[in-house]
Amino acid sequence: MNAKKILVASATLAIGALALSGCAGGSGDSADGQSMTLWHNSTTGPGQEFWEQTVADFEAENPDVTIEIQSLQNEELDGKLQTALNSGDAPDIFLQRGGGKMAAMVEAGQLKDLTDVLSDTATSEIPEGSFRANTIDGSVYAMPVAVLPGGIFYSQDLFDEAGIEETPATIDELEDAVEALKATDVAPIALGGKDAWPAAHWYYFFALRACSPETMADAAAEMNFEDPCWLEAAENLQSFADTEPYNDGFLTTSAQQGAGSSAGLLANRQAAMELMGAWNPGVIASLTPDQEPLPDLGWFPFPEVPGGEGEPGSILGGVDGYSCSVDAPDACVDFLNYLATSDVQENYYAAFNAPPVNTVAQEAVTEPYLQQILEAYNAAPYVSQWLDTVYGLNVGNALNVAVVDLLAGNSGPDQLVEAVNTAAAKG
Repeated sequence: MNAKKILVASATLAIGALALSGCAGGSGDSADGQSMTLWHNSTTGPGQEFWEQTVADFEAENPDVTIEIQSLQNEELDGKLQTALNSGDAPDIFLQRGGGKMAAMVEAGQLKDLTDVLSDTATSEIPEGSFRANTIDGSVYAMPVAVLPGGIFYSQDLFDEAGIEETPATIDELEDAVEALKATDVAPIALGGKDAWPAAHWYYFFALRACSPETMADAAAEMNFEDPCWLEAAENLQSFADTEPYNDGFLTTSAQQGAGSSAGLLANRQAAMELMGAWNPGVIASLTPDQEPLPDLGWFPFPEVPGGEGEPGSILGGVDGYSCSVDAPDACVDFLNYLATSDVQENYYAAFNAPPVNTVAQEAVTEPYLQQILEAYNAAPYVSQWLDTVYGLNVGNALNVAVVDLLAGNSGPDQLVEAVNTAAAKG
């Protein structure tokens, strides 16, 4: 990736303990070797099989190590993980989203510092920019495994049926595409508003177009959203939502669970578009009738919005990584370095249909939409992580809920900004 790009730094946030869950944490050294637990968010299909096979292969190469796998639903993972960390019963290896969420874990002394134990393969084949997303104060706390920029996935067949010859480059062109698709009796845009964060993605991107990189960075550092661009972004979202671009019942539609989810609507050609991160092709493939990749799937960057201070071509998206809890056995670091190897990364790409972070493994990417995603990501003048990740659990959740309230007609742009500032003031 382009090492010059700037990823939003996030302020350290204190995250309180949540209600205890029944998930077991790590187990450490045993008389027979090192036993560990791994938490990930792939509950079905090739993604779940990837983790099972990867763990089995690692255990075969390291017979003194055993890893117990727990797969958690994506929407449940953050809460259960924070509960486990705060209760001292953390898993040894777990999905790390970075940003303010990771900063809070570092502040609490819950993560192992990986800076001096990264393998030569990891540091030579994974770009510095990807490590930067998992770095705080010069120390690395997670191994990157995938780059997952956001953008709009679409069905080329449905675009063709609607007479849409070019992918929208501006918000006006996107609105024109929405109107053309309405005439074909499909939902122009699928939205899983029930899970909140997919709806919030729309506000994140409008904010990225309205706010300068400096304003975005200042907001992350100071937790202050008084700059007029935040209100401008909310007003732009309201204006776009007034065109009624989303599927009927989007407020009660889940994002990724089942054929009726927003990803399922696109997978089954009941909707033409979905704004989502680069993990989406794998989710869509698991929900098609034959559980194969959607053959006409395409992708384009979020359109430009006139009048804003954001740098054209800027992009949102996370760098998924995996962390070791602070008391995890040494084998945890070995496993993370194993995840970084090109062979494992190629298997990751094949399983998830998502861009791997290892540059050698990226050479195996053949799908045009994934190549476009990588090209846009590498060329972006500015990259921000997902804003709920940047701002941490409390402020991030308040932002997500406020966006849903706006889209539901329960509040307006002023109330959205006010809700986020109120949550930030509470710390």
